Amino acid sequence: MRNKVMAGGEENNNEGKNSFTVLVVDDDTVVRMVHRMLVTSLGLKVQEAKNGKEAVDLHINGASFDLILMDMEMPIMNGPTATRELRAMGVKSTIIGVTSCTFESVHKDFIEAGLDHCVAKPLTIAQIASFLLKSNNN
Repeated sequence: MRNKVMAGGEENNNEGKNSFTVLVVDDDTVVRMVHRMLVTSLGLKVQEAKNGKEAVDLHINGASFDLILMDMEMPIMNGPTATRELRAMGVKSTIIGVTSCTFESVHKDFIEAGLDHCVAKPLTIAQIASFLLKSNNN
């Protein structure tokens, strides 16, 4: 199977067999790369944003995603602010907060911004697969 890089950095490695789309939002290049590899290994389309503002701008410009993996701490616009803005815009995507912080109170505050769930880094294929199941049931 070969990968096709599409406009906006979107990658499709399944030749159109699955239309499930994932947005990876993280300011760390390595984290974005790892999350991209995990998502594409499941045969899903993925697009990346380097901060919350880019994620919001993608939606303003008409993009939509089934699942959004949102980092908490980013420059320009952090994850909680971006999540609040996306929800205020009516975005119904499953949004999973991804953070290196392990304090439950921090997770709670991030969830209150409009997340569906919050997990600690690093993500695993099993976690992403479970988010897909939840997202498909919505």
